Amino acid sequence: MASNTSKTARASVRAGQGSGGALSVLGEYKYLIPLANGRFAYVRNLTNGKTAHLKTDSEAFVEEIRLLAAAGHGAKIRAELEALGTAHPQDGWDATEKRLAEAGVFEG
Repeated sequence: MASNTSKTARASVRAGQGSGGALSVLGEYKYLIPLANGRFAYVRNLTNGKTAHLKTDSEAFVEEIRLLAAAGHGAKIRAELEALGTAHPQDGWDATEKRLAEAGVFEG
């Protein structure tokens, strides 16, 4: 059976694990892997083991983050979004976080 994760996603995850910091910090996995200056992102769903390639302004992105937040990962994802906004202010991560908050994704 073929994997549901693309070759590019798997290669990106392997490359990040080898560099020792892109995808995990102190043993904690990153949920978001930014692509194309914040227009797209790989969203790592640790609840089902899949990595989705999504446009950050799409409804599918909102729903994927909503599923992760409902599973108890909302605070970590929000912290990642804030860190991305600080590290890459020109990429619009603050607007992405605001859009998710307005959609009620982080409300418990």
